[in-house]
Amino acid sequence: MNRKIGGIIFSIIVGLAVATLSYRWITDPHSREVRQLEEQVVTRSRSILEETVAAGPLVIVDPLAPDRKVGKVYIYPATGGWEVSGYYRRSDVDLWHPYLVQLDESLALTFLRISDQDPALIERGKNDPLIEVMP
Repeated sequence: MNRKIGGIIFSIIVGLAVATLSYRWITDPHSREVRQLEEQVVTRSRSILEETVAAGPLVIVDPLAPDRKVGKVYIYPATGGWEVSGYYRRSDVDLWHPYLVQLDESLALTFLRISDQDPALIERGKNDPLIEVMP
């Protein structure tokens, strides 16, 4: 009988603790602010990638549109800015090309690394110090 009452009391205490922690986590405004900032960073990295690579529409896999079949994607704060990794391709027959975008705090491009074999893109990488194209 004592074990049954102890188990019930333990379950109630654990349930209340989980409910309280869940409520605090859900209502934390800092998490929402960070998420909004991360969404802005990824949106900006998409536009930079499309401006740089686009020879038509791109299919982009990034932290806002992850596809685990393609590969892992990341967004993380770096010293003085952000880094966003992902993949893109130009069509369904094209291979996935990995990329890494580095942005400063004002979301301006500081470096873009792409793995692609497009001759025009390789030439642009030779002339632009902010872009590195690896064949």
